Amino acid sequence: MHWNFATVFESVADAVPEQVALIQGDARRTWRELDDRAGRLAAVLQSAGLGPDSKVASYCYNSNEYVEGLLATFKMRGVPVNVNYRYLEEELVYLLENSDAEALLFHSSLADRVANVLDRVPGLKLLIEVDDLDGAAQPLRDARTVAYEDALRAHDPMPRIERSGDDLLLLYTGGTTGMPKGVMWRSEDLFGVLADSYYPLFGEEIPAASADAGAAAARIVASGRTPAHLPASPLMHGTGLFTSFQAMMGGGSVVTLEGRTFDPHELWRVVEQAGVTQMAIVGDAFAKPMLRALREGAPDGHAYDMTTLGLIISSGVMWTAEVKRELAERVQCFCLDSLGSSEAVGMAASMSGPGSEQTTAKFTVGTNTKVFTDDGREVEHGSGEIGMVAVGGYIPAGYYKDETKSASTFRVFEGRRWSVPGDFATVEADGTITLLGRGSNCINTGGEKVYPEEVEEAVKLHPAVADCLVVGVPDERFGEAIAAVVTLAPDAAADASDLAATLGTLSRYKHPRRWVFTDEILRAPNGKADYKAAKALITTT
Repeated sequence: MHWNFATVFESVADAVPEQVALIQGDARRTWRELDDRAGRLAAVLQSAGLGPDSKVASYCYNSNEYVEGLLATFKMRGVPVNVNYRYLEEELVYLLENSDAEALLFHSSLADRVANVLDRVPGLKLLIEVDDLDGAAQPLRDARTVAYEDALRAHDPMPRIERSGDDLLLLYTGGTTGMPKGVMWRSEDLFGVLADSYYPLFGEEIPAASADAGAAAARIVASGRTPAHLPASPLMHGTGLFTSFQAMMGGGSVVTLEGRTFDPHELWRVVEQAGVTQMAIVGDAFAKPMLRALREGAPDGHAYDMTTLGLIISSGVMWTAEVKRELAERVQCFCLDSLGSSEAVGMAASMSGPGSEQTTAKFTVGTNTKVFTDDGREVEHGSGEIGMVAVGGYIPAGYYKDETKSASTFRVFEGRRWSVPGDFATVEADGTITLLGRGSNCINTGGEKVYPEEVEEAVKLHPAVADCLVVGVPDERFGEAIAAVVTLAPDAAADASDLAATLGTLSRYKHPRRWVFTDEILRAPNGKADYKAAKALITTT
């Protein structure tokens, strides 16, 4: 098909030029302005000697400029690279070197970290600084540095060009089980998998060519269903980024928060002000604070107006039934719980709304998803056997510069190539799957396998618990013992015996033998669990 995101979004900009594309605070960009600014930034990149296949890294918080940088890179056939804004010097050097980055887009508030690594990353040709300090920034003292707005004013938009469906996006994983790996998504494959699940929601056929996307967006806008999407999770994470791409495919807007840490009251305030119709979160790590804010109401005492919000999407971690139920009822919206990862989009999903049955970790699979044993045999429905969830169809080309890891994740079963990121599940008699968790986190205690997510969800059912992570720690008798790190909700009280007393539904061998309490939420900004930190806390407590 040769779908290409730059050409798709240019088509949308031509079809709905005056529709709002980007919103952050008081700053708004129409589709015409987005296309113009991205074209100017693409010219900036070209003027520094970058071209097709050049890697452009974004070390930025959620912002309008983040999206402009992505589109600019796509326009000149470069390769966008996400950088976690929490990375310090060693992690930053690793990712920039591993990705072969030639340009770095960064916020001024992160300039000190950038300055400290420049001597170790000689491949960088261009540094583009986005002022997020209200003019108080001290420009980075390096000859390769240009100020974002100054650079845009100094260049005319790059002329449009022909592009390929083979153009790449590198999505680096979080590195919770090793150093981050860059997942190579061909533009055609990523657009294909996102289009499959998005256009049908609006009764639209998937565009036959990139240039046809604008006509579909115009029809969606004309129908009055223009999406206004708020990625509450970071754009440097797949959930926030991919759902934003989908909203843009429909001629919609991407609404980003201004706060540098997640503030649920800011989120609900922006939902009111921007008329948000859908948002992306990462499980209970976002949903629980959101519910607390709704129960409290706005600081001025009024109840938040959420009438425009019709869909909340979550992916990446567990989203418990009880939390989904209350959120759906309070907001009167649908909850889409999507099973996926950086390497495998759209593996399975669970959709529910107000008054409907809510489940935890139970999903309906798509036509391209199966569960296999390690030797490639499909797990029989209702057998109770545990297997690996695999998705076929539109999947990544592999990991950047890592053939060994690519071979272990992208495997051939039944004569077909599948993405097998490591999620284990059982298959019920009706064909739905029950997710158990990541095999890399599986705990072997006395010969029994225990998936941390199952125990975590049981602990989090206690009303005093805000979050819980479960890990295995060395044990002389059992090999590994189960340990739980618990964060209590504000003003809540509970001890280990209180929590243990509520785990009657779990087999005894799954009960934590050690409990550690902390005030800190041990998760990254994208909601992913930091199991390394949990283990470190347990071993030092």
